[in-house]
Amino acid sequence: MTDVPYPRPPAGIPNGIGQFEIGVSLIGTQPSFSVWDTVISQYANSKILTTLITNLNDYIDQTQNLDAFYDAIMNVATAQGEGLNIWGRIVGVNRVLKVQVGNWFGFNEASPGSWTFGQGSFYSGASLTSNFSLSDQAYRTLIYAKAAANITDGSIPAINHILMMLFPNRGNAYVTEGSHTGAWFGFAESTNAQGFNQASFYSGSPIATMTMTYTFEFQLSPVELAIVQQSGVLPKSTGVAASVVTL
Repeated sequence: MTDVPYPRPPAGIPNGIGQFEIGVSLIGTQPSFSVWDTVISQYANSKILTTLITNLNDYIDQTQNLDAFYDAIMNVATAQGEGLNIWGRIVGVNRVLKVQVGNWFGFNEASPGSWTFGQGSFYSGASLTSNFSLSDQAYRTLIYAKAAANITDGSIPAINHILMMLFPNRGNAYVTEGSHTGAWFGFAESTNAQGFNQASFYSGSPIATMTMTYTFEFQLSPVELAIVQQSGVLPKSTGVAASVVTL
């Protein structure tokens, strides 16, 4: 059997990290089986027969296809194109975002996204948004962030970690929760109310107790603003109003 590779590595020897045995384990992806297991010794020296068998094995071997499938689809770190689209559907985030088009005049309550005098023009009736498809790298980052949001406990440190993942090396980005501002008259069952001669009756002004704010100490591009406002990556509790502030 002079044409048979010898010594042949034993079947089932792993070659992963921490499992590789020098001089024993194969380098690279192991084929599903050794073609020489199908050749009996009396035919091992037949050039024609062994060439036909090994060539046929090369033609139908799916090892490279399975490797390519894993790299392009299954592994989110290396997936591309449709592979990332599949991962996006799994975690629940879309590659295509609606990005604001044009700089329109508006007031402070509409910011970010509105512009003041001398910066934005009055709305002309044109389309406000256009579809923008994220690149593979940007979409992969968004998928990671959405996967983290799906399992987050909703705490401020956890949300801040997601913000740092989305906007690395851009500056400070953090979330703050609303607080009760003002002292109002109330009865004993309300633990944060005041008694007679201590506070005035509630005036109807907003009480920011069920609110949270995403604060960015840098300017967001239209695409980044769409990620923050539309993608659903940044979590918030039910019934809590979230706003975006850029400093």
